[in-house]
Amino acid sequence: MKIQCGLLLMVLLLPAKLPAQIESPASGRTQFHHSVFGLGLFGGAATGLGLSFRHHLPSNFSYQIVGGVINASEKLSYDFGMQLQFDLMRSATTRVYAGSGIAFFYAGKSGGTNEMDGPGRLGLGIGTEVNPGSDLNASLELMFTYFTDGTILPLPQLGFHYYFE
Repeated sequence: MKIQCGLLLMVLLLPAKLPAQIESPASGRTQFHHSVFGLGLFGGAATGLGLSFRHHLPSNFSYQIVGGVINASEKLSYDFGMQLQFDLMRSATTRVYAGSGIAFFYAGKSGGTNEMDGPGRLGLGIGTEVNPGSDLNASLELMFTYFTDGTILPLPQLGFHYYFE
């Protein structure tokens, strides 16, 4: 009898809308309904240093491509990398995301061998992006970065992007 009364009470209260005292972060999340693109500068050991292209898909996912070249006299340095981002929280001015990235760095004579000990990099971490009310956004990340020489370091990354549709 107790079980039947409990089931009846659940069925009667199931369609009732009760106000929540705390709003969960997921309910405040806004999603892009169309693609948004960003161009800027980005620097970090896990995903590269140089010019950056960022694409926010019409979902919680984004990707970023970074690359840079410096050629001074006989010394050549370049890097290229990519990062995937998944939004954990997004508001009108702030975005918090989890990110993973990969990059390759080269430093040496043009056409010579790479002088870097750990040129390949993998990163995993968390970041935040802030929009102060204009189309220019600033990003700050903390990535646990694995170097191909076996080193693992928690390193910051910083970027600035101008967004357009």
